[in-house]
Amino acid sequence: MRILVTGGCGFIGSALVLHLVQDLGHDVLTLDALTYAANPVSLAPLSDDPRHRLVEADICDPKAVHALYTEFRPDAVMHLAAESHVDRSITDPGAFIRTNVVGTQVMLDGARTHWDGLDGAAKAAFRFLHVSTDEVYGSLPPDGFFTEESRYDPRSPYSASKAASDHLARAWHETYGLPVLITNCSNNYGPRHFPEKLIPLMILNALEGKNLPVYGDGLNERDWIHVEDHARGLVAVLEKGRLGETYLLGGRSVRNNLAVVKGLCAAFDRLRPEHAPHDRLITYVADRPGHDRRYAIDPSKAEAEVAWAPTKNFETALEETVRWYLDNEAWWRPIREGRYTGERLGLGATKAS
Repeated sequence: MRILVTGGCGFIGSALVLHLVQDLGHDVLTLDALTYAANPVSLAPLSDDPRHRLVEADICDPKAVHALYTEFRPDAVMHLAAESHVDRSITDPGAFIRTNVVGTQVMLDGARTHWDGLDGAAKAAFRFLHVSTDEVYGSLPPDGFFTEESRYDPRSPYSASKAASDHLARAWHETYGLPVLITNCSNNYGPRHFPEKLIPLMILNALEGKNLPVYGDGLNERDWIHVEDHARGLVAVLEKGRLGETYLLGGRSVRNNLAVVKGLCAAFDRLRPEHAPHDRLITYVADRPGHDRRYAIDPSKAEAEVAWAPTKNFETALEETVRWYLDNEAWWRPIREGRYTGERLGLGATKAS
């Protein structure tokens, strides 16, 4: 297949692109604006692979997007590009509305024009997969689980912008017949995660002997899915999902934030015992505004309909993630030292004309 992936230099996107090309042999065009959280180094294993091409472009630019549809003629689109950090959405909500809402509309319009021009089997086979988050559903009671029938109740500018993008994708299916699929995932973890998010931030702070800041009482719960499990789930939904349907992808690994941080400390105690105990670095900071208390996903529909299930054990994979950061300083050190942006175009990215 020829697959257009937006946001392919991000955390989840890079895991997906590597899986599509290296494991499945697809031809992939990665469209990425290469903003602060994108790292082309994550796709370095594909730098000489003729099955992959990286193009620097903004999904909010209709001219660039439509040109790439025309040139590449994808069999499928996997739309992951998004602003995704809740704290940043609180201080700069406009950027989230632009990328997550307007950018999704531009990608959907480009897909519709492309799809309208296809014939026969190619038109019937085309798919647009919109990738979203469980945060659109708001906060759960202590024993609840999100399902595909859960009511939308976003609480932050980030989750509100993603909820809007979900509604746009669904509307383009209902109004124009565009063959759309939607996924909502739980919190991801694993290699190549930009270090403003909880797990990589704690790993690098622990490595450098810095405080490990935990919001509020640390008991906010999240369902954690390994990024490689998520990538497999996205492909399964693309290949087997029913058009117009939503599928929730979760890791069946609900943990509160404090437990996650203490698990990371325990892993560091085993891997770097000379600095133990690492839990002495835990500090509590003022809670985030609008901080949802609990997310948890029931992925039964995806498990039943597209033959996918998470495979990673959380505690084992968490320690593997720590090991990855310990072994890959060349990936994260430029980010920590602010030398990141100047290295963006060194791995074969071309600019959209």
